[in-house]
Amino acid sequence: FKMAKEENKEEKIDTSTKKNKKNAHEGEDSEEEKEAIPLDQADIQLLMRYGKGPYADRIKAVEDELKNKTDDIIKLCGIKESDTGLALPAQWSLEQDKQLIKEKPLMVARCTKIINPGTEEAQYLIHIRQMAKYVVGLGEKVAPTDIEEGMRVGVENDKYRIQLPLPAKIDASVTMMQVEEKPDVTYNDVGGAKEQIEKIREVVEMPMLNPEKFINLGIDPPKGVLLYGPPGTGKTLVARAVANRTDACFIRVIGSELVQKYVGEGARMVRELFTMARSKKACIIFFDEVDAVGGARHDDGEGGDNEVQRTMLEIVNQLDGFDARGNVKVLMATNRPDTLDPALLRPGRLDRKIEFGLPDLEGRVHVFKIHARTMSMDKDIRFELLARLCPKTTGADIRSVCTEAGMFAIRARRKSISEKDLLDAIEKVIKGYQKFSATQKYMVYN
Repeated sequence: FKMAKEENKEEKIDTSTKKNKKNAHEGEDSEEEKEAIPLDQADIQLLMRYGKGPYADRIKAVEDELKNKTDDIIKLCGIKESDTGLALPAQWSLEQDKQLIKEKPLMVARCTKIINPGTEEAQYLIHIRQMAKYVVGLGEKVAPTDIEEGMRVGVENDKYRIQLPLPAKIDASVTMMQVEEKPDVTYNDVGGAKEQIEKIREVVEMPMLNPEKFINLGIDPPKGVLLYGPPGTGKTLVARAVANRTDACFIRVIGSELVQKYVGEGARMVRELFTMARSKKACIIFFDEVDAVGGARHDDGEGGDNEVQRTMLEIVNQLDGFDARGNVKVLMATNRPDTLDPALLRPGRLDRKIEFGLPDLEGRVHVFKIHARTMSMDKDIRFELLARLCPKTTGADIRSVCTEAGMFAIRARRKSISEKDLLDAIEKVIKGYQKFSATQKYMVYN
């Protein structure tokens, strides 16, 4: 009986394997019977456009055109990089290279006197430092009108003829005071100082934009302004807005930069500063913290402040001395106008004195809104209520309140500042830091 069962199992296994083999052969035959159907041209075009938008072809054409234009510009400009670092062969010029090789270096001298000026026999007395004085003529490329007495010139090494007029020598530390990049502060970013801004614009902008108004009246426009007030009321901020607004050259000087170690260095820097300013078409000089050098003269018995007083006297002379100031406007800012020398404050040197006091309620609301423009705040914040809770505060205090409110929101892991954050910040900054505030003290000085 057991042997019969085993024989039946073997027969079932043989039949199942035969069926599998038969099915496999039938599948191969069916695949051979199926033929591959080639795609026509319409199907190929459809596959090529698959996944593209309706404007893909136009965008691709514009991109190709831009690429071709860029390649043409690069070829014309010759900015294609090479392994040798040289320009394109088409830009090589042997004649210019030969002329450059033949050019000789020049020596720097100073023309001290012109003999027989305005005639064909004019001669020039030059002084070369650490060498001697020579009477020389002009080179072939220099006109007689280009040379003046006292100016720096470039002379040859052998015959010492004048080949090139040179500009006045200005210290690099003075040149660095010129503001190249305009600040990003505008008049709209200054709150609570509407009247002060109007007065400054009358001095700075109106004479440059409408000079005929002053000519018709026969008056000279004011050229100097003193900005004074407690710290944090926006004096330097207004000066930055002036630099942003005007196209004239803007020079910023910190008063402590003019206090030098050696005798005469500070006065020399002031002279070079105004020399550079007069060489510009229009220039504005801003002296920040002018009380560092503009203090009243006194004798302490030791002579420690003599150099500072000499620097101040040089500023006084440059503002309204023997030489004309030219089209140079001067702005000065200080927290202590009571310490300045009376000679510096007289009309003609500083024609206007503009006080920057504490902002009123409307000004404080404006300052809050200015800082809220760049911050993520809720829409239902009552700025007038916040301004009423900050009496006798400056714009710097209000900015500190907004910053501290942002810290409260970050601490609570919120993405916007609520009114409660601002109220907590006012409690912390205005009332908690009251003992550190020097506003009341400086109000006495101003």
